[in-house]
Amino acid sequence: MKFERFTKEDFNVFTVDGLDERMGELKKQVRPKLESLGEIYAPFLSSLCQEEMFAHVAKHARRSVNPPKDTWVAFAANKRGYKRHPHFQIGLFESHVFIWFAVIYEADIKTEYGKVLKTHIEEIENSIPSYFVWSKDHTKPDTISMEDLSREDLTALFDRLEKVKKAEILCGLRIPQKEAIEMSKDEWDQTFKDAFTMLLPLYKLGATI
Repeated sequence: MKFERFTKEDFNVFTVDGLDERMGELKKQVRPKLESLGEIYAPFLSSLCQEEMFAHVAKHARRSVNPPKDTWVAFAANKRGYKRHPHFQIGLFESHVFIWFAVIYEADIKTEYGKVLKTHIEEIENSIPSYFVWSKDHTKPDTISMEDLSREDLTALFDRLEKVKKAEILCGLRIPQKEAIEMSKDEWDQTFKDAFTMLLPLYKLGATI
């Protein structure tokens, strides 16, 4: 299945009760689109980041009781996995589509990356658009808008990444379901490419460690 667009049916997967039932719908309805997105944007990100990037579609294999509330394809410069590395994501909750740059709690560089972010805070303020959002937990849909964050707020976010063991940091774009289902294939293509390009400075900071 070639990715064309997201539909209402994609988001409805997250309303299905039961782990097996939801996973069945997810594999049938959403995963083929994520696999297609991986094939399309791994080469784009490889060119953008100037190193080979590999796509990893979430399998949710460790789940035994609770059905997933979101799903994604991740892009990292490692063929075996993405969680221990700075990476990009395209995915969705029932409420929205997300396009992330992410350093999650398993990342080897997490502590040092928090320090680097604090050192480059002015550069980050100047390069990240005001309509982008931040998250400190990839498992939750809650986000904080860049325009609502003071320098002190950003410093606290970066400080937490450095010092709290389970801390994470994600930055990117959040597109509400209603808007997402109205977007065309070409609009999605431009949105993905623009978002990844604007997130590149955060990825490059990780490469300095």
